[in-house]
This record gives sequence, C-alpha cells and structure tokens, in this order.
Amino acid sequence: MTLYGVGLGPGDADLVTVRGKHVLETADVVYTPGRLSRSVATEHVPESRIGDLSFPMTRDEDELRRAWKEAAEEIAPRAQTGTAAFVTLGDPNVYSTFGHLRRTLSAFHPDVDVETVPGVSAVTAFTTALGIEVAAGSSLTLHEAARGAAPTDADRMVLFKVTDVPTTHDQLVAADYDVVYGRRLYMEQGETVVTDDPEELTDRDYYTLAYAEKRDLDVTPATATFDSMESEGTSDRTGPGAGTDDSSESADVTDGTHAQPHQPSETERQERAESASCGDEIPGEATLR
Repeated sequence: MTLYGVGLGPGDADLVTVRGKHVLETADVVYTPGRLSRSVATEHVPESRIGDLSFPMTRDEDELRRAWKEAAEEIAPRAQTGTAAFVTLGDPNVYSTFGHLRRTLSAFHPDVDVETVPGVSAVTAFTTALGIEVAAGSSLTLHEAARGAAPTDADRMVLFKVTDVPTTHDQLVAADYDVVYGRRLYMEQGETVVTDDPEELTDRDYYTLAYAEKRDLDVTPATATFDSMESEGTSDRTGPGAGTDDSSESADVTDGTHAQPHQPSETERQERAESASCGDEIPGEATLR
C-alpha cells in the first residue's frame, strides 16, 4: 500500500498538522529515526505501533548506506501489505532524513508507494518564536552553520545547526549583522533559549538556529507610516476651506474645458488593489479612490 513521510513540526506535539495526526492515528506502524521524533509521535501513537530502527552515529557514507538499506528492508514489507509512516521533526523535505529513505526505497523497493505529509518547519516557525517579521518583498537565505561557519552572502539569513555560537557570532558581527539565536524552539526536551548574547549558548547543541540581518537595512512596510499619515491628515484638515472640494480641486484647462483623467476599469482597480495589499509598488499610478 503506502509509506507516508510525516512531518511532525518543530517539536511541540500540538503543532502536528491535522493531516499528519490522521496518518499517525491510522497507520499500522510508525517508524521514528530518533528519540525526539519518537517523543512527539508517541503523543499521537501508542508504543505498540512504534517501529524500531537504528542508525549509526557516523559520517562514513558506506556505513550510512548500509543502515538505510536495512531500514528500507524493514519498512518495505509493512508498506506493501498495509500503511506505514516514517516521521521526522519539521518537514520531511527540509533538512530531513526522509530523503535518504525515499531514495533507498526507490532504488531497491520501487513497488512501494511513497507520499509526503508536510509539517511546520523551523524555517518559518522561528519567526514567531523570535518575534521577527519577514516582510513582503524581503529576501531570505537559508544556510547550515555547523562548526563555527558564518555565511555572509545575504541581507537576511536563517542559519541552522549553529553548533559553535561564539565563533559564528564573532564573524557575523564583524560583517555588520545583528543576530538573534533560538535553541530548542517549541521542543519539550531541553531548555528553550532565545537570546542575542552568544555567551548564553557556549555549549554545543545541534538544535540551535540564528537569524542574522544586515544593519541599517532600509525596511519600511507601507503600514508603518500609519501614525505619521494620521497626524499629517489632521494637520491638512485644519484652516480655511478644510474639508471642502473647492479648496483642493485643480485641473488642466484647454479651450475652457476641464481635461478628464483616465478612469481605470474595474479589473484594473482590482489588480492594483491586490498589488498594493502585497506591498508592490505601482510606478506612476495615482491612488485609486
């Protein structure tokens, strides 16, 4: 039948999607690649339906390939005769072990149907945890930053696997970035830390990310001007003739007639309104009333 790759979200059992929860509750067996993903899965699945897999803690590619072949040989028969699930933290297709399993099954067990159930990724969830808004029109680059790495090729970056925070921090600050860190966000295991002080994160932890933004970026969302617009509008409405059309009306006059401005169609109005709501600029266009 089918193997489902299910994203569990960033670590809180309540952040599993409705679709993911349904698959977990109905699958014949649910495989977990580690203790953290297992702890989240068991909030939705009894231990009796959890399948055991073991993976070596090594960077040796030959040994890793052997481990994934063994895992595929364990999972394939269960997926061929019923429904199996393989869970990962975050999303199955973002910095996940699920890709290894999918490729191995495709190579050695092509008759197994594989479907992916997306999950909430730390790629997006970090914004809420750190109190950050990535506004429409902003660019955002994703990097790994293990062992003190510090990419500096973009205005805004999300860095994953920041295992040597002090070393990474020093390089980013020297390159004119402001940086904030989040460790074990939304995870029930371990202490959640949000800080801009690298001295609070001197110990190494795989589940540490950073948001780095170049200093002095000119970022002013349209709605950020509401306060100033309101005060200016109050000022404009004071004085003689305030609130009357005659005091502000002007028009080009040719041969004694008023030139009529172009009247946009309803379709044009809708398209411009949609563009404006998304923060897009419309050069040379007057405000539609």
